[in-house]
Amino acid sequence: MSTQTKKSDSMSRAVGRRKKAAARVRITTGKGNIVVNDKDYKVYFPTKILQDKVLSPLVVTSKETGIDVSVKVAGGGPAGQAGAVRHGIARALVEWNEELKPALKAEGLMTRDPRAKERKKPGLHKARRAHQWRKR
Repeated sequence: MSTQTKKSDSMSRAVGRRKKAAARVRITTGKGNIVVNDKDYKVYFPTKILQDKVLSPLVVTSKETGIDVSVKVAGGGPAGQAGAVRHGIARALVEWNEELKPALKAEGLMTRDPRAKERKKPGLHKARRAHQWRKR
């Protein structure tokens, strides 16, 4: 029973969402490894912009080393998945240590970004793109 208590103290879980993507995040004390869908995050997110987006909650709280992050992410595209991972890491850090919340909130990392694709309307090509007008 005591190992169960110890495990919950050193680990926390959270879910992050962005557009159509959902990320299940688990953080534990460790060496600073970040694994996304059983791959290193630099392999899963090959561009520097997406890598920085994933790291931003850890950089803001100065926890780049000392915490291992394991993520399962599904749905959406690369940008949405990176945003979902960032949101999940921020929420997991707050669950792990409540004192980190003001710093994360000040950077806007605790808020779920509500922007999503607008639905297509009938009679239009896309959500707002109408047919091209033709005189003859």
